[in-house]
Amino acid sequence: MAQPIIEPVTTETLPELAEFLHANLTNARSPQAWIDGLNKSWGMTPPNHGFVLRDGGKIVGGIGAYYAERVIRGETQRTCNITSWCVLDAYRKQSMRLAMTLVGQKGYHFTDFSPTKVVGGVLQFLKFRPLDDRQAVIANLPWPALGSTLLSQAKDIESVLKAEALSVYRDHASFPWLNHVLIGAANQWCHVIYKLSRFKGFPSAHIYYLSDAAVFEKHFPRLARYFLLRGIVTTHVECRFLSRNPWPSKIRSGFNAKVFLSPTLTDNDIDYLYSETMALDL
Repeated sequence: MAQPIIEPVTTETLPELAEFLHANLTNARSPQAWIDGLNKSWGMTPPNHGFVLRDGGKIVGGIGAYYAERVIRGETQRTCNITSWCVLDAYRKQSMRLAMTLVGQKGYHFTDFSPTKVVGGVLQFLKFRPLDDRQAVIANLPWPALGSTLLSQAKDIESVLKAEALSVYRDHASFPWLNHVLIGAANQWCHVIYKLSRFKGFPSAHIYYLSDAAVFEKHFPRLARYFLLRGIVTTHVECRFLSRNPWPSKIRSGFNAKVFLSPTLTDNDIDYLYSETMALDL
């Protein structure tokens, strides 16, 4: 019997992958929503939208990919974020071939931010490294916030941010599940991107990006007050984004490890911009 073939996902074949993921990964997202979610690129023309495994012309497995060209530590870098890896049970032995095809592309730093325990293990076999999974759960208290400013309106945010920072905001402002604020004072600002969720039955804010840890830590009382006035009880932020554990907070860990593969970047260089975390409402 012929071995299934692997081929890149093009704009023309993306609807086929979307139908496959809707039928076999989660039907909570419509095929059109899968298309809209995966058909993203930032700063470059993507080489593909991932890869599929075909047997007799039928898709029996797939793995999505987000590509971006970014400035990291002052240098232009190309990143590839893996998403939505799904292979039918009868073809599970082909899963490694599928992953190796994607990871075998030269010139990219690779990430996977939502691997299952099994997928994470497979990727670590391929030399991916785990990110620190510890999260600080911070109680939002009515701290005084003298000397701190918070901007939440798009026009105000756009009036302050410049150059690369403005591009980051504009590239992510269209996703309705993301919330953006700036905190800081004078010409020192931290861009915060967060999603609303629930923790122990209460509203919470899960931070997925902050542009400046020092500014964030200095002006967090203003953000905590802003959240509390909106009924948001806790703030969740990964410890690797911070220079110290905030007070009062509780550290949680034991999550499925997010992983990355790079010859030069460290976990401090890895964030969730230009990835499934932002582009899909997970």
